[in-house]
This record gives sequence, structure tokens and C-alpha cells, in this order.
Amino acid sequence: MKTTDYGFGPRKEQAKQGSKGAEEQGSRGVNQFKIAQRCERSEAISKFKIRSHSLPVSVSPKGRLSQRWSINGILVMLLGSGAVMSIGGCSIPGSTLNATKTDAQAQTSVQKTTDNPSPSILPVVSSSNNPNFVVGVVQKVGPAVVRIDAARTVVAQVPEEFDDPVIRRFFSSQPRERIEQGSGSGFIINAGGQILTNSHVVNGAQSVTVKLKDGRSFKGRVMGEDPVTDVAVIKIEANNLPTVSIGNSELLQPGEAVIAIGNPLGLDYTVTSGIISATGRSSSDIGVTDKRVDYIQTDAAINPGNSGGPLLNARGDVIAMNTAIIRGAQGLGFAIPINTAQGIAQQLIAKGKVDHPYLGIKMATLTPDVKEQVNSTLGINLATDKGILLLDVVPRSPAAAAGLKTGDVIQRISNQPVTKIEEVQKIVEKSQIGSPLELQVLRNGQTTQIAVRPEPLPVRRGS
Repeated sequence: MKTTDYGFGPRKEQAKQGSKGAEEQGSRGVNQFKIAQRCERSEAISKFKIRSHSLPVSVSPKGRLSQRWSINGILVMLLGSGAVMSIGGCSIPGSTLNATKTDAQAQTSVQKTTDNPSPSILPVVSSSNNPNFVVGVVQKVGPAVVRIDAARTVVAQVPEEFDDPVIRRFFSSQPRERIEQGSGSGFIINAGGQILTNSHVVNGAQSVTVKLKDGRSFKGRVMGEDPVTDVAVIKIEANNLPTVSIGNSELLQPGEAVIAIGNPLGLDYTVTSGIISATGRSSSDIGVTDKRVDYIQTDAAINPGNSGGPLLNARGDVIAMNTAIIRGAQGLGFAIPINTAQGIAQQLIAKGKVDHPYLGIKMATLTPDVKEQVNSTLGINLATDKGILLLDVVPRSPAAAAGLKTGDVIQRISNQPVTKIEEVQKIVEKSQIGSPLELQVLRNGQTTQIAVRPEPLPVRRGS
């Protein structure tokens, strides 16, 4: 599997128009993060496709599964269709970009013909039938939306090829330092200066600056961040700040009007609107399987720099936090439900971290097709076509200590039937660390009960 970690891009002077496909920023020339949503890409399986998932995303030594089952790349096909998508965080990437049209803007420049006129698009209207309801929401919430600039120092080591006495006469062999900067969004949840944003906006940052809409700037302190859900809390020393009102993301339905406020591509306090396209999009649905979030999908325009900004309902309540986009797609933005973000934020404020339950298994949803392909390709005689097939067990993990083995099929957890990997993930995430989970497992045609005690998830942070 290939994993792309969040990172910072190098600090540069404003460049001329970049190569094809480059994202581009306003003429402000703001230095930016080169941050991509950490995700595990799809890889091809030689003879069959398995939609797999892991709990947690702690990768076992390379080649372990191929040694056991004599097949490479079985822990793949995160997308059921097999399509490869590039998932990106929506914080501003590191390269400096010019003020040219984005793909979405380019669409508006297509010349219209009178022979085949485009159909008129009706504006999104709130339940109050007020076509200008967005104005009221922006006036209400806008002052509580902030811009977040973060920076860190990176030391670049000299490549081994230059470690030669002759070459060192012409080139310095000393490590070089550079400042990398990036930008995102956030919103104030407490009048005393607590701000909610994405983890990838501030991950690894040595300095954080928060800019309010009224022009004031403050030095920010990261109270805590959780890469597993991509949530972070920043604190600034200020009082009587404007705050957002929090909604209930459990009550959302596709089709509801929503509004996004943020700082996309360096264009501060940009407002976009649309609808909720879907709810409950799992992390594996959108190809970011190292996250434990069920996302809200929206067609409100979200771009790099929107990361951490609020997604609002027609009443101006925050119902989600914008966090991810699919590169090259239009109308496909994803946000973390506010109920999830708020719960994580409370733990970060209280103790600076979040402990997620961890089993240490890599798994796939078992279907009749998968059963047939596994039996014929790997020579394994699976006795069922329903349940969760264990593809690998991480050594020294809770699952390994409990005696789970590759090839086991989990059928029930705590007496709840499980047929999809997302169901297992939700049950484990809601479990208590140290409290046993009772698993009903089918092994070699025999049903057995195995108790697994979850432990805290080992989190690997971006460097």
C-alpha cells in the first residue's frame, strides 16, 4: 500500500502560471502548505478485487501477507468500483500559485450558444423561502470564522551522491534549513479563544498565527490534535470573541441547504453554498481508510484553504467541518460531522489527546464472489460467504494476543452480526479500552468465541 502523509511544501516566491493541473492561488502570493490528505491508494490485485480495511491503520511489516498466502497486494481495492482517486485535504498546498482560473471557474467561461441554451439553475432557498438567507447566515457567523497560518523549519540533508571530497569543494555539505508555511481555516467555539480546525492544518507546525475577520492577529497554541479523525483545537489569548452556534449533525438529510465559509486559495472569507449530497460516507468510501469518520458529502465549493472551516445549515448553525476534496472532481467535498468533531475537541481540550480503541486486524468484507475467488485463487476452503475475513493480524496486537488468525471469519461482535468492515469499525470505535469484546469467529468450519481487549491505537504522526 502507498500512504501519502501530510507535509509542508517549500517556501517560494510567487511563480508564473504553473504546469497543467496545478492548483492556483490569488495574487496575494501567500506561502502555503503542501498538504495532502493521508490516504491509502488502491492497487491492482492480479485476479480478484477485495474491498479491504484495517483496524487500525498500523501497517504490518511489508510482505507479511504475501509470505502467508503467496499473493501480493491483497490488502487493497479500497474503492468497490476499482477506480483510483486522488484524495486531498483542503488546506492550501505548499507551492505558491498564481491567480488563474480553477477548473470550477473555467466552466463559467464556456461560451453559451443561442441554439442550445443552458437550462436556468434555481438558487438554493431555505425553508423560510428567503432567497437571500445566505446573507443573514454570513453576517451572523462570519466574524467567528478565522484564517490559520502555520509554519515550521525543515532541515534538508545533503544527498549521498554529493558526499564526495571533490564535490564538497564546490557545494556546501552542511544541512540547509528552510521555512515552510501553509494556510487553512477554523472557527471559534469559545469566547475565551478556543478554535476548532483540522489536524492536517497544524500538524507539525512550530508556529501558528490566527487572523480574525476584524483584522486582529493572535499567536495560536495547539491544545491538541487527533490525526485519526483529523480534528485539532487551537487556543489564542483573547476574550469576548464572537462564536459559532453548534447544530446537530445526526439530524441531517440529503438535499438540505448548506453554506461554507473559509479561505480557499488565499482568498480570505469566501462564501459558497450548495446542498448536502449524502451523509454517512465511510472513510473507505472516499479512499482515506486511516481515518475513523463517517463524512458528510456536499456540492458546496470547497478548495485548498477551506480545511477546518465551518459547513453551516440555513439557520447558521455549524453542522460539519470542511476537510477533504477529490482532486479533479467537481461538487465532491467532504466534511466531518460536528457531533464527531465536537466530541473529539472536548477530549483534546481536557487531556490534549484522544485514545482510540485498537484491535490490530486487517480485514475484508466477505461476499459470495470474494469467497469463490479466495477459495480458487488461494486454495482456502471458506465455509461461508458472509462476515468479515481476516487478511492479516498485526503481531503483538490485542488481536494476536487473543489468538485471532489470518483466515478467520468474524460473524458477530458483542452479539451483533457484522457483514461489512464499516460495522466492525464503528463497534470497535465505540468500545472501551481494556473492556473485552466478544467475537464469534468461524475457523476451519468450526464456530468459536474469542474475547479481545482493545488497546489504545498507536498513532503515527506526519513528520
